[in-house]
Amino acid sequence: MKLSVLANLYGAFPLDETLAKLTALGVHTVEIGAGGYPGKAHCNPAELLADPAKLAAWKATFEKYDVSVCALAAHGNPVHPDKAAAESFDRDFREAVLLAEQIGVDTVITFAGCPGDAPGAKYPNWVTCPWPEDFLAILEYQWNEVLIPYWVETAKFALEHKVNHIAFEMHPGFCVYNPETLLKLRKAVTAAAGEEVGNVLGANFDPSHLIWQGMDPVAAIRELAGCIYHVHAKDTKVDPYNTAKNGVLDTKHYGDEIHRAWVFRTVGYGNGESYWRDLVSNLRLCGYDRVLSIEHEDSVMTIDEGLRKAVNFLKDVIIEEPKPTSMSWA
Repeated sequence: MKLSVLANLYGAFPLDETLAKLTALGVHTVEIGAGGYPGKAHCNPAELLADPAKLAAWKATFEKYDVSVCALAAHGNPVHPDKAAAESFDRDFREAVLLAEQIGVDTVITFAGCPGDAPGAKYPNWVTCPWPEDFLAILEYQWNEVLIPYWVETAKFALEHKVNHIAFEMHPGFCVYNPETLLKLRKAVTAAAGEEVGNVLGANFDPSHLIWQGMDPVAAIRELAGCIYHVHAKDTKVDPYNTAKNGVLDTKHYGDEIHRAWVFRTVGYGNGESYWRDLVSNLRLCGYDRVLSIEHEDSVMTIDEGLRKAVNFLKDVIIEEPKPTSMSWA
């Protein structure tokens, strides 16, 4: 298992300077934003694909610092009811896949997306309860008419271009937000297009979004064994006093930390070392041995301090050496 960083936290800095900062912390694996919500500060796939010289220079920057790219991040909502928005997110994702093929990366990260409630809708509609029955009708439309058909074709596209891991970040607000919905989509695509295509779809396991929903990340890891393709190392602190009054659903701004039900924190500031040791150990027990990619979204501390603390914390938690093939004591 390797330590990585989602590099768009330093989007205000050039790629060269960003890699210098990360390698100074001992990090030599990165996840690069390549469109959608993560932006294109360090990587514009359309430009790189159109100009071999630019692509060669971009790749040389990573070689200069002895850094490997583990995944491209192109989170978006390609099934957005606004056609222009959907086309933009879809284009970014497909261009990220084409770039991944060119540089030998097998994983592109995104959201599953969320359609509107019917054709002609203006905004996405995230359904969270089964009653009144209008909500079930919305789900029927979203999944059967939009979501499943889109990901059948898009998974085929990825597979054709040697990207065999589309890693969905399970995020509230999108149709895939927990293990159950991820496995539902994977199963539906498998039924429609076969196991090879269905197996392209898996999880970008980000525990921060599961913690505030009340899930146990270890239970989620075990449920998703075999289809975790990437992991974000990000923590969440649930405020027991605010949740006691108002529950965990919270639309207050992320900067209003003292009043929110929960806030994102750098690893170790939401849950302690034993929590993260158990999480990492269960990733290995369930067959995952790729990267822990730090995603910094801690509003309580600066980017530099939050990243430094996360790296130092995870260096003592991550399991780096290969799993033993024998046990001398057994």
